[in-house]
Amino acid sequence: MTDVPLSDSDDQVSRGVPDESVDDSGGAVDGQSNQAADSPGQTFDSGEGRIFPCDGCGADLEFRIGDQVLACQFCGHVRKIELGDDVAIVEQDFHSMLDKIRHWRELAAQKKAETGDEEHVSGSTSRNELRCDSCGGNVEFIGTLTSTHCPYCGSPVQLENAHKCEDNRIPVDGVLPFQIDRGQANKNLKQWVDSRWFAPNSFRKQGAEGKFNGVYLSYFTVDSMTFTAYTGQRGEHYWVNVGSGKNKRREMRTRWYPASGRFQRFFDDVVVLANTGLNRKFMLALEPWPLAKVVSFNQQMLAGHLARTYDIELDDCFQEAKSRIDECLQSDVRQRIGGDTQRVQSIKSRYEAITYKHLLLPVWLLAYKYSDKTYQVFVNAATGEVQGERPYSLWKILFTVILGLSVAGVIAALSQQ
Repeated sequence: MTDVPLSDSDDQVSRGVPDESVDDSGGAVDGQSNQAADSPGQTFDSGEGRIFPCDGCGADLEFRIGDQVLACQFCGHVRKIELGDDVAIVEQDFHSMLDKIRHWRELAAQKKAETGDEEHVSGSTSRNELRCDSCGGNVEFIGTLTSTHCPYCGSPVQLENAHKCEDNRIPVDGVLPFQIDRGQANKNLKQWVDSRWFAPNSFRKQGAEGKFNGVYLSYFTVDSMTFTAYTGQRGEHYWVNVGSGKNKRREMRTRWYPASGRFQRFFDDVVVLANTGLNRKFMLALEPWPLAKVVSFNQQMLAGHLARTYDIELDDCFQEAKSRIDECLQSDVRQRIGGDTQRVQSIKSRYEAITYKHLLLPVWLLAYKYSDKTYQVFVNAATGEVQGERPYSLWKILFTVILGLSVAGVIAALSQQ
């Protein structure tokens, strides 16, 4: 999130007039980004799927993280990824896309009423089945999965148009390629386990055993210029002596002064996860993402990894972004009121110049078992940040609580002396 100069800020704090209120009177081009050329590879199953066969031996190429190239694990052949001439990622107009989405929904409702076909009217990738080009087996894409491996021969398979189609789905603008390989993810996981002091000793010794799966998750980023007007009160503490004799003591009191103001702030790339089924608290903790490394969408970077398109619609993701922006503005207002404490009476914010980007961001996922319970761990595959679930040792927690109470008792006894 980025601030802009507060050219029209006029914060006010009135002094010397306690308990009196002060009145305060006071884009982007429509369309989708030009997708990068990713013509290498070939389609199959009537053009519904895409693979990237090796030029040397015919096996399937996979995206190699360390070199950022397509590589064959059998003959060692390497193919550079061609990004094309136009790799700029364009901010998309939010309200224009909402109009398109409303139109899609109206058409879907009309088609449903006319045909009664509930399976295909939404245009979403709810369920697709391809015949594997390597072994002939059937590969199912259920839900929002768009890139996977054949369960019979292990070949990487992708849906050809899941991230590029503009028919009832928002196409992907960019992808952040994997930067952290599986080996580094395992090292970071071990360090994370070792640092969990409140975990059982047996867990710290055993570690989180399991296999990492690399997946590209769907995210929307939101930009907006905000204009905020607020009213409140600034509290300044002071001390007075009260009582007499043994009851004489000092008490803290507060003088209140009215405050009001207006300011503007630009929020850049508020990142919102657009997939369900994941612990959003841990996914949020994976931030920040190095979005400067995002490149125009290219299917070659998905080769060999799982990928999902979005489950949560753009307008719902904006509401989550807005709630995070509102929290920041609340904090801004308190800082502007200042003093020792604040009372916020009203905050009115206006959002303008709203744009978005649809991105695929890389995550390593791992599920492990400890004491017959399953836990999940997430690794930011661009920065290496680790977040996730872990077991707790009740004895360590009780010991810490008892130790803390004992220390507090000793301090209280010494202070009375």
